[in-house]
Amino acid sequence: MSDFKTQYDAWQAKAEKATSRFPERKEEFTTSSDNPVKRLYTPQDVQGDYMEKQGFPGEFPFTRGVQSTMYRSRFWTMRQYSGFGSAEETNQRFKYLLENGQTGLSTAFDLPTQIGYDSDDMMAKGEVGKVGVAISSLADMERLLDGIALDKVSTSMTINAPASVLLAMYIAVAEKQGISADKISGTIQNDILKEYVARGTYIYPPAASMRLITDIFEYCSEHVPNWNTISISGYHIREAGSTAVQEVAFTLSNAIAYVDAAVKKGLDVDKFAPRLSFFFNAHNNFLEEIAKFRAARRMWAHIMKERFGAKDAKSLQLRFHTQTGGSTLTAQQPDNNIVRVTLQALAAVMGGTQSLHTNSKDEALALPTEESARIALRTQQIIAYESGVADTVDPLAGSYYVEALTDQIERDALAYIAKIDEMGGAVKAIEQGYMQREIQNAAYQTQMGIEDGSEVVVGVNKFRIENEPKPELMKINPELERTQSARLGELRQSRDNDAVTAALDALRQAASGTDNLMPHIVHAVKVYATLGEICNVMRDVFGEYQPAQW
Repeated sequence: MSDFKTQYDAWQAKAEKATSRFPERKEEFTTSSDNPVKRLYTPQDVQGDYMEKQGFPGEFPFTRGVQSTMYRSRFWTMRQYSGFGSAEETNQRFKYLLENGQTGLSTAFDLPTQIGYDSDDMMAKGEVGKVGVAISSLADMERLLDGIALDKVSTSMTINAPASVLLAMYIAVAEKQGISADKISGTIQNDILKEYVARGTYIYPPAASMRLITDIFEYCSEHVPNWNTISISGYHIREAGSTAVQEVAFTLSNAIAYVDAAVKKGLDVDKFAPRLSFFFNAHNNFLEEIAKFRAARRMWAHIMKERFGAKDAKSLQLRFHTQTGGSTLTAQQPDNNIVRVTLQALAAVMGGTQSLHTNSKDEALALPTEESARIALRTQQIIAYESGVADTVDPLAGSYYVEALTDQIERDALAYIAKIDEMGGAVKAIEQGYMQREIQNAAYQTQMGIEDGSEVVVGVNKFRIENEPKPELMKINPELERTQSARLGELRQSRDNDAVTAALDALRQAASGTDNLMPHIVHAVKVYATLGEICNVMRDVFGEYQPAQW
């Protein structure tokens, strides 16, 4: 030790002397979470026993991955996020991506669908099909999934407040294909707490939303056992401007709230926890992102084991989907986004993701064209098949910097979680605006760094070019809204409206009591009650969330 210190001090003196001739680029280097980055990391920066801190892949505390062989057995699921316009158009894009080697579906819904309005509702005007696919009824879902065998592909749906309704539609389409609910697999995002914090597509107040979520946990544990009932999302927290540390801390705090609510409802933690999944962002700070994923896995394993007494190893495993950072993409020089996405995707893979979406280069400007979606998918395929990084598990483990950074992120995130616990948990922290303020402050600091040039964004505040060529962009047909409205009118004429009324009345009665709502929602969907009709029944019973002024 003393010999090491002597040699280290001598090296430091030489390095300091060298800076008089070659000054360092900055007075202080920091991560995106504002943690200082030392000039050099050594064994002295890595504390703790190997088995306690890292262990083996597929074993507690899962720092090094949730499977023992990881990508040596099979690659992550390449799940490109797709959805725009009509159900038929998105169906064609799904099939195009599957033909080009995509291995799972990921569905984006338009804004009216996300907040529980039909396409012909006044609240939907001007937004139908714009940021995702318009789905107002089981008939739309049938068109969306036409010709896709639901027992052969897993499907992720980015839907939150009306997640129960979209899941019910998916179950109903599978049954029409002759596939029972226990044979389908996929994920609904179903993470309402982050909507209150970062994204805004909420409908009901927190208590009602938590009831719907735990009803889904209970229903799926019995009827849809291969479905991931929630994808607890740090992605949107990061997109709103959080740091990497805040992304981990707030995501896991929300996850604690969901598990706590389910346990208080009487559910056995080992019955539902194995189907919990997570959704993280991948940003540009390559090594910090890898450390973030490793820290989150270790933290969740300890939280589930020590706080909730989970015994099933699968309950302790943090399985996650990653999407590359949409907020890092630039409208200027959009081809640069291919490079950004490649680095971010590589960080996700080296951090041990279970599935991955790579953003397209034109997404700062519009929905992706077919060509840019293909390039984004090819980025994943080149990493998988040509880079060699998938040939060994957790390849950066043992890096003094990565291990030290993993520990630092864990310490800082746990401090946030402790503070949120003191406030009464995630719901109370959200109601008091704590998470929102922390994210806003972090976003402000980042923006100030871009504006004063201390944070370089290539093509935006440095290395700019004049007269950039305008790329070809995708446009949504404005006739879609009229077509969707006409279809809904025809549906309401042709369906059994007495059956619809009876189904909605039964749902209203259940919502006013304590019954699990999922069987009633599934029945309502099957008789072709629309998304808006079902959500409006629950709006009437639960009310709508109004954010507090803080």
